[in-house]
Amino acid sequence: MRVVMFGYQTWGHRTLQALLDSEHDVVLVVTHPKSDHAYEKIWSDSVADLAEEHGVPVLIRNRPDDDELFERLKEADPDILVANNWRTWIPPRIFDLPRHGTLNVHDSLLPKYAGFSPLIWALINGETEVGVTAHMMNDELDAGDIVRQEAVPVGPTDTATDLFHKTVDLIAPVTVGALDLIAAGQTEFTKQDRSQASFFHKRAAEDIRIDWAWPAEDLERLVRAQSEPYPSAFTFHKGKRLEVLAAVVSQGRYGGTPGRIFYREGEGVVIVAGADARTGRNHGLAITRVRTEDGRELPATQYFTSMGGYLTTRP
Repeated sequence: MRVVMFGYQTWGHRTLQALLDSEHDVVLVVTHPKSDHAYEKIWSDSVADLAEEHGVPVLIRNRPDDDELFERLKEADPDILVANNWRTWIPPRIFDLPRHGTLNVHDSLLPKYAGFSPLIWALINGETEVGVTAHMMNDELDAGDIVRQEAVPVGPTDTATDLFHKTVDLIAPVTVGALDLIAAGQTEFTKQDRSQASFFHKRAAEDIRIDWAWPAEDLERLVRAQSEPYPSAFTFHKGKRLEVLAAVVSQGRYGGTPGRIFYREGEGVVIVAGADARTGRNHGLAITRVRTEDGRELPATQYFTSMGGYLTTRP
């Protein structure tokens, strides 16, 4: 089939590479300009560079809503449009233009985790598996019929970076497998159960601020979700920002006030956590590695030279 590809960052790059390696013909690529947004500088392989290396025409757009783009799409005469990690709304006159419509590739197990940063949100929420879904695009965000979907398990120590590498390798088989089904004439696909749908927004600085009223189990997953190269989860100690690079749930149970720097346990320093920590039934978060405001990275047992005092959400 003749394919137009809309995509951005490494997800779009992997999608384009899969299309170039397939039997389908990529006739036009549309991608976003480079961005200074913290999360968009991560996994930022250039879709434009890859297209140009293979002689595929490229258009750079923030939004696909201008007449020039629409005319270029009509001239390309695509059988299908494939999108992955396109960051703005694609209007119906675009996604309905190709003969077979538009296939969107999304890094979650739809209908859950539509929208943005699905791997990070899924890890924070304790999901046991993540994956990639190829679905037909319609008027509703990430809501169209599922053509192909594959899942991978979330391990007990997996970080968001680990999950990225697991799922990015699914892009090629999911995308090309879905296209092959469509090229073979299949038109009936799996309807999404919209009662199970959930939608998530982009990650921002406020989303990585540690709230010590959260249970330790949730905070441990937050730290793993904000693994390098993502911005680290942070708290404040004596008015200065402190990044938490690694932590585990404590073996013991610790009661008191959330945020209290309480006890050395193994290689970590336990912080009281949970809104009901006063009951003494909660585990704490045992921080094992931190980064200071001036960029020093060191074990928590070296940073916390004495117990007592509090970690806080604000300075």
